[in-house]
Amino acid sequence: MSLNRIDESRPFVPVGIAVVTVSDTRSLADDKSGRTLVERLEASGHVLKAREIVTDDIDRIRDVVTRLTRDPEVDVVITTGGTGFTGRDVTPEALEPIFEKRMDGFSALFHRISYDKIGTSTIQSRATGGVLNATYVFVLPGSPGACKDAWDGILAAQLDYRHMPCNFVEIMPRLDEHLRRGAARTVGT
Repeated sequence: MSLNRIDESRPFVPVGIAVVTVSDTRSLADDKSGRTLVERLEASGHVLKAREIVTDDIDRIRDVVTRLTRDPEVDVVITTGGTGFTGRDVTPEALEPIFEKRMDGFSALFHRISYDKIGTSTIQSRATGGVLNATYVFVLPGSPGACKDAWDGILAAQLDYRHMPCNFVEIMPRLDEHLRRGAARTVGT
């Protein structure tokens, strides 16, 4: 018996997802990675809440992602691009310092899946994930293949409320507990 399964007695719960492509050269018309993510999330039954392109600039990336995580209709932000080692690849530098919680397991699992497809070349990606403003943020490489691997191998299951033994959707209402707990202490003191 597989440890991963779909519990058909549970309803599917669509989540709101924003896709952000980080690139100095792409437009919506030629953004294959962003389009790959949009096609997959919509085919899975989720709702695209925003699709943006931002240049490879730490402050601009941080501003766009922070704004999207503050939108109550956005449950997940997925970025694509800027995870390599060249001078313009700054997406992890923009986002990891502002994560409230890092998701080291996402990176580890992404690299495991990627290794099976592209071998040691996976080491050239700094894919990462975390939580910001009680919103999941996933930072993916800028290739359609990497976006497919991350969606098909991780996100499709974890963003499905029916996925067992656990999934990201069922804990979404509790992602801001530390913020609410801090606010309660402030009010009570």
